Amino acid sequence: MKTKLLSAMTAMLILPALFSIDLCSGQNVKSFEKRYMTRLPSGRPADDGVLQKYRMTAVYKNLDIYGNFTGKTKVVGDYTRGYKDGYSQWNNVWVAEAKNEQDPFPQGKKQEFMENFRYLPSSGMMEEEYFKSFPKAIDNIFARNLIWDMLGVEIFAWRYNDSLRFTVPLTSDIKGDFNMADIGKYYHASIDLCWTGISVRNGELCAVIEYRALNNRVQVEVANVKTKGTEQYWGNTWVSLKTRQIEFAEIYSSTFQEIEVAGMKDKFLAKTIRELTVERLK
Repeated sequence: MKTKLLSAMTAMLILPALFSIDLCSGQNVKSFEKRYMTRLPSGRPADDGVLQKYRMTAVYKNLDIYGNFTGKTKVVGDYTRGYKDGYSQWNNVWVAEAKNEQDPFPQGKKQEFMENFRYLPSSGMMEEEYFKSFPKAIDNIFARNLIWDMLGVEIFAWRYNDSLRFTVPLTSDIKGDFNMADIGKYYHASIDLCWTGISVRNGELCAVIEYRALNNRVQVEVANVKTKGTEQYWGNTWVSLKTRQIEFAEIYSSTFQEIEVAGMKDKFLAKTIRELTVERLK
């Protein structure tokens, strides 16, 4: 029970031969910089009916405040965007748990309520009305996190590309208290972004966009469980300079919480480390 609670609450510059540029020449370095490092392509890709498919994998490792392992959870889901109506969709969402750090994850349990779950990506996804079909159990926080994490990946990929300049830090306008669909509140501290490099993913020349947010406060109350604590997260997203599509993303986070469970005499402290990837499906 405690393991489930802990989980739920919570540049290298690559120059491929296709450039055909001899970077030993200062002139060619300037030419490369002018062509690829002056400005990012603006806007998000059009919803033109050409579907973009991704697999998100999140692994939550739970520890006590001394770093002793107590359990882990793996959440996997397939995400599709690009529909002409602008909607996004989730399928094949699974949740699996393991008690020992070295144990492989079992297949887990499929989250049937997420099959063909569709929505318009927007700030409206912080409203409870969008989650009426979700079960009234603490486990559904994993599914909500998939949605919110993908919204964050897309925001960092497209919202600031008009303003980002190569290696120049930028502070996001996202800050303050946010209601998390009536299950709690999240106070977002400043989010710092930086276009840190050029790389290649899936054969696409990509901008690497780095982001981090430190000392965010989180408070959750659901299914007789109350938590409060802080979260730090950071990561990178690879965005194609040609198509503007997301080619890969990674997020890491560390959450420290005080947890109170109805029926348990004492509160307890816990730490959760999360490692998340978004991979393009061919």
